Amino acid sequence: MPIKTSETEIKHLLIAWLALSFAFSVLIKLWMPLGSSQSWLAIFALSAVTVGSAFVLHELSHKFVAQRYGCWSEFRMEPSMLLLAVVLPFFMPFIFAAPGAVMIFSQHLTREENGKIAIAGPLMNIALVFLFFPLFFFAPPGIFKEMGWFGVMINAWLALFNMIPAGVLDGKKVWAWDKKVYGLVLGLAVSVLVLSEILT
Repeated sequence: MPIKTSETEIKHLLIAWLALSFAFSVLIKLWMPLGSSQSWLAIFALSAVTVGSAFVLHELSHKFVAQRYGCWSEFRMEPSMLLLAVVLPFFMPFIFAAPGAVMIFSQHLTREENGKIAIAGPLMNIALVFLFFPLFFFAPPGIFKEMGWFGVMINAWLALFNMIPAGVLDGKKVWAWDKKVYGLVLGLAVSVLVLSEILT
């Protein structure tokens, strides 16, 4: 099945990616030891590749699975949340990173299908952890090694955070679908985070 998109969705994804990358650049530069050793441009590139890919691929995973089940699904940014994400790190070492979400519409979506759409995002972040691991281990000291480390950490935390079974988070839909699957993926997310903490 071909993936369906629109100019509006592409524009919203690009704006959200750039805004989130900028917000994390500010966070790293002002509040983290890593920021003192790298230029603004290097840190923006690091953020775009790590946080940007973590966010965009997480959302696109929801979209692709939803479209597989015949749903209309497109990403839409939330301007007020984007503004909050950009402004907050100038004043405190924290980002509320919820710049938007994939909007899904279907008249016949089952609980199982909804759960599988939800679980696609955290599973993508877990896969990205393993993609960034080699960069962390084998790159020489410098921006690429730091990119590997940050990519591992941000994806491990995103996977675990999104599995919280509350509110609009993915974990709530997975829990409602299949508690055994929920426990399996939650255990995987915890294991990946613990492993990343030990190895990095």
